[in-house]
Amino acid sequence: MGGGDVVILGGGSTGEACVSALRELEPDTRITLVERGLVGGECSYYACMPTKGMLRPLEAVAAARNVPGAREAVTGPVSADGVFGHREAITNGWDDSSQAKWLTSKHAELVRGEARVLRPGVVAVGEREVEYGRLVIATGSRPLIPPIPGLDGVDHWTNREATSRREVPSSMIVLGAGPVGCELAQFFSRMGARVAIVDAADRLLPRDHPEAGDLLGEFLAGEGITLHLGQAVDRIDPGVKVRLKDGSVVEGERLLVATGRRPNSDGFGLEQLGLTLGKGGAVEVDERMRAADEVWAIGDVNAIAMFTHVGKYQARVAAADMAGKPAKADHSAVPAVTFTDPQVASVGRTSGDGLVTGERKIDSVSRTSTYERPKRPGFLKVMADPERGVLVGAVAVGAEAGEWLGQLTLAVRAQVPVELLRETIQPYPTFSEAVQFAVRDLPI
Repeated sequence: MGGGDVVILGGGSTGEACVSALRELEPDTRITLVERGLVGGECSYYACMPTKGMLRPLEAVAAARNVPGAREAVTGPVSADGVFGHREAITNGWDDSSQAKWLTSKHAELVRGEARVLRPGVVAVGEREVEYGRLVIATGSRPLIPPIPGLDGVDHWTNREATSRREVPSSMIVLGAGPVGCELAQFFSRMGARVAIVDAADRLLPRDHPEAGDLLGEFLAGEGITLHLGQAVDRIDPGVKVRLKDGSVVEGERLLVATGRRPNSDGFGLEQLGLTLGKGGAVEVDERMRAADEVWAIGDVNAIAMFTHVGKYQARVAAADMAGKPAKADHSAVPAVTFTDPQVASVGRTSGDGLVTGERKIDSVSRTSTYERPKRPGFLKVMADPERGVLVGAVAVGAEAGEWLGQLTLAVRAQVPVELLRETIQPYPTFSEAVQFAVRDLPI
């Protein structure tokens, strides 16, 4: 077990979670958190929280319009000022004073500024040198900007501009069909912009189950979003004109680049610590989140799974290890939710040799009849290892899928026997009743 003062590089959700977890285990340890931006980080101010706040009013209106009796009450457009005001209340106007106050309540010192490792055991922040016995790297990630000819000469947005401006352009081209691209495309489309999504992948959400991406594509196309999939970009000209390899041109007023993120590991002097930087600059770690002797790397910077909830989980694992307690990360049941309408939620392994699948259509579940009319298609698929008789993954497309898929996350993580899941009573009528039918249909 190590010891000594702790310095945490990065005050995003992951860094904050590490402060909280370590303080519970070590009440008297000196903790210094260094942050060059807003305490709370990307998730709190430019990603998870503002995007969900932006999407919610439009989702609520769309839901009302799909329910007899309620649709007659929805007679006008949403208020742009109201939508953006809701977002700004969530982000507290991009003011992190409440988060700084929270750090004080945890007896952690906040040092604002750019951090750099001078040598093992010493971090410099401006003119100040801070000594440490243990170091936590929680520096997060930043937008990955692809090397497309002409892109650097075109004014474009990333998620930061899209979640902090009050502008709704007349038309928008979204470069990237992943979760961020799909969520923001639907938001701006529902706000009145003419939206196109461009991606070299042949479906939306290319890292998710193929049927999920295909079905979401049908929904977004049905709302008027143009999909240019399976098309690589040749170059981008001012205007904005996105020229595709097949010779076609997609034009729009505003360009949003949502092509993924990369670990934020350069410029901190980390190379002096004896750690290993892998693909894309990811800091390699072991199962205890250790990157080197008395150095831990948690959250997006290790690129294991770039989700806020994973960063917080890794923070708890690292804190336990720092305090000399048994600690071992298990990433076999990482849940993920794309907050489009409908939601796409998944957990664990959803493809691979030797797996069997059970399925239930969401529109055949009784809850759907009470929830909306006409009923929209959706599904739940569960994947199991027939030899062990346990689930290894699941994917769902449907209303609030991210909420009711939680029990399957637990089932995968705890390796609950399929027979026990079949005997589990699901509340009626809820979407989670689909779980009972899907596991019943597993061919094991």
